[in-house]
Amino acid sequence: MYRAAVIGDRDSIYGFAALGLEVFPVTDSEMGSKTLRRLAEGEYAVIYITEALAAELEHELDHFRLQPLPAIIPIPGVTGNTGMGIKMVKKSVEQAVGSDIIFNDND
Repeated sequence: MYRAAVIGDRDSIYGFAALGLEVFPVTDSEMGSKTLRRLAEGEYAVIYITEALAAELEHELDHFRLQPLPAIIPIPGVTGNTGMGIKMVKKSVEQAVGSDIIFNDND
């Protein structure tokens, strides 16, 4: 059976434990990278990651985008929305259809 996890800074993720998700606090990008790889190789189908950490691990997240599992979903942290989630959705749409059909801009 697949499970769901949340990775990020402690303050941003511990509320998700009350929802039954497994939380994995990390203090830096190196620890985040190791944790992400470990979870992705395990039985986690969905991994939520704070946008701040996702920005630091963007290259590694691109590798996982090509795989069917796990789904890695950026979420805002306690510092607020950074726009990383929208950026990742835009990349996925462009990869799937070959052009930017949602935002239709050139940034």
